Amino acid sequence: MTPSQTTATHDTFGSETMTDTETHRSNSAAGSAVRTETDSLGSLDIPAEAYWGIHTARALENFPISKRPISVYPDLVVALASVKQAAARTNADLGVLSRAKADLIDQACQRVIDGEFHDQFVTGVIQGGAGTSTNMNANEVITNVALEIAGRPKGDYAFLSPYDHTNRSQSTNDVYPTAVKISLAFALRHLLVELEELRASFAAKAVEFRHVLKVGRTQLQDAVPMTLGQEFHGFATTLGEDHARLSETVWLLAEINLGATAIGTGITADPRYAAAVVEHLNAITGLRLETAPDLIESTSDAGGFMSFSGTLKRSAIKLSKICNDLRLLSSGPQAGFGEINLPPRQAGSSIMPGKVNPVIPEVVNQVAFSVVGADMTVTMAAEAGQLQLNAFEPVIAHSLLQSITWLTQACWTLRVNCIDGITANEERLGTMVGSSVGVITALTPFIGYTAAAALAKTALLTHRNVADLVVEADLMSREEVDKQLSPARLSGLEATTMAIPIVDVDAQPGS
Repeated sequence: MTPSQTTATHDTFGSETMTDTETHRSNSAAGSAVRTETDSLGSLDIPAEAYWGIHTARALENFPISKRPISVYPDLVVALASVKQAAARTNADLGVLSRAKADLIDQACQRVIDGEFHDQFVTGVIQGGAGTSTNMNANEVITNVALEIAGRPKGDYAFLSPYDHTNRSQSTNDVYPTAVKISLAFALRHLLVELEELRASFAAKAVEFRHVLKVGRTQLQDAVPMTLGQEFHGFATTLGEDHARLSETVWLLAEINLGATAIGTGITADPRYAAAVVEHLNAITGLRLETAPDLIESTSDAGGFMSFSGTLKRSAIKLSKICNDLRLLSSGPQAGFGEINLPPRQAGSSIMPGKVNPVIPEVVNQVAFSVVGADMTVTMAAEAGQLQLNAFEPVIAHSLLQSITWLTQACWTLRVNCIDGITANEERLGTMVGSSVGVITALTPFIGYTAAAALAKTALLTHRNVADLVVEADLMSREEVDKQLSPARLSGLEATTMAIPIVDVDAQPGS
């Protein structure tokens, strides 16, 4: 539902309070069914079939910014319903809400948790008000679902109120950050699964390419040999480390301020509420959440979100670096490195026939760039908090949820559409190793740095094979050279034997 689809008929401001809201059904001039809801600002006609109400309608008018409803993040919707469900159960336990009303709210929340009514969470992801519109969208949808369960008409808030009942003992200022943390914990599970799958894919390629010798490079210049398997094993190790670091961030999301209500003093909530509600919330979510020791500090501080964002950025940057390497290694196919072949996914040019581009690594690069930008947004939003509340948590939530969602999808597409199908150009790699002067590094313990440097220069000028030059110079026998330049020795998979030192290595410059 867009703002233009919501018909507004404003009454005198302040004519009725939210707790005295009256609703009725009517027909608009066009004949479509509506119900009218009234708040302290006036009245609005709401589509009769909508589960959201007047506060959501005002948000649709006020924040036509992102054109992306909060329902694009299902984990956030489920988290909101989980908080409301925990609150209803706690309120019933404490006797501040009748068991009958709490059970209706509980049932409605469960249906949202199970995936129903997500399309009714229509408030834009970017909004003013520190998340109030999101909280009220949840209150209204859950209340109207509960009313429907009770056989009552939508908008019958005299029977069940989104304010007095569904939002009992709560404030946006403790509901919203708690729900965001829960949604991030849920989303992190998905990312960790995909990250592990991607790591395993690289590890499988490391085994597949374990015998393929290639030239290593430092500063884009030829260095010493290694195997392609070792290169891919390094990628796998990097992703494994990121998996571990991201797993550790769960504790950043575990401390919540539910029960703080408006600013952390717990006003309007039973003194027993904070301790009780976290127990219900843990049972509902399966998480290990803890009530913050200082609810005033927890309500105003967004440092945990900033730290979490930094870890996401770290993972994105390292993933992007791997994609840079894949693009370099596959460059060509004739005038580039041409060491590996990425699966051809689509035609690469509208003008150059036969061109195929590394589109999968490229899209992952762009996801990483977005995550870096989002991290800066989170940083500035965290800094901009004032006094007892950070009003900018909606953009923090959007930035983090988008980053984690995009990273999850990026890991999936990189694995399925790229890594699993990579092949090695073994013949080209073998030729490059055979003609590389870098292999002479392995012989410096036997012939010395100065002689090795001179032979390397000769090899570059004459395009001669290094091994042949060493034998011709009578510095080592063919048998000795072949032994030390074997793939296993060059790649470090087998220890180098220095049984025949020809020169005093310590006397050589650069040794």
